[in-house]
Amino acid sequence: MTVTQISAQELFRAAYENRYTWDKDFPGYTADITFKHDGQVTTAKVIVNANLKAEVSDVEDEQAKQAIHHQAWEIAIHRVRRCFEDTHGANTFSYGATEENGAVEILVGGKSEGDKYKVRNNEVSHVHRLIHGTFVTIDTFSSHQTGEGYLSHTYDSVYHDPATGQQKGGRSEFTDEYEKVGKYFILNRREIKTETAGEIATQEFIFSNIKLLEPVAAE
Repeated sequence: MTVTQISAQELFRAAYENRYTWDKDFPGYTADITFKHDGQVTTAKVIVNANLKAEVSDVEDEQAKQAIHHQAWEIAIHRVRRCFEDTHGANTFSYGATEENGAVEILVGGKSEGDKYKVRNNEVSHVHRLIHGTFVTIDTFSSHQTGEGYLSHTYDSVYHDPATGQQKGGRSEFTDEYEKVGKYFILNRREIKTETAGEIATQEFIFSNIKLLEPVAAE
């Protein structure tokens, strides 16, 4: 009996395409947001349009506004569906080590040489990518199953200098919660705990009153 092993690219592609994303008909949404940080509470309104551009209003504190805008942008950018060829067409993939928990390391060559991923249970459980001159490493510990792909639930991130390998900034732990609005899953809470030099700073973003926008009629 011959066992056919799928290629590293096929394994990674299946996990990549298993991520939950919004479809091309996603109309955008509005939400109220409460931002808690450093003992302060800031409220605002956010709109993410059909083009996944975010706007924040009803807030005067510029730093808080920027923090809220960054999260709204982050949320949207990770729900965009990009075909595998567009994102990884210039890359090659090969197998690395397999861990005891079943996670399989995927080593990237080609355009993004040096990047690494791990795939476990048809999900990308580890990302190590060079982004804007810095290595970003993300480990996912648990996920939400939507029936239309997975969403990360708990994960962490850390940044390293690619030349020296030295850690830049603190390690952040994330907890994401989602709710279904219409037929779409939308983030309604994100907690970020960042440890820097033994001190832990907590930020919490709570999205409420989430409503889908009316689809724009085709002309």
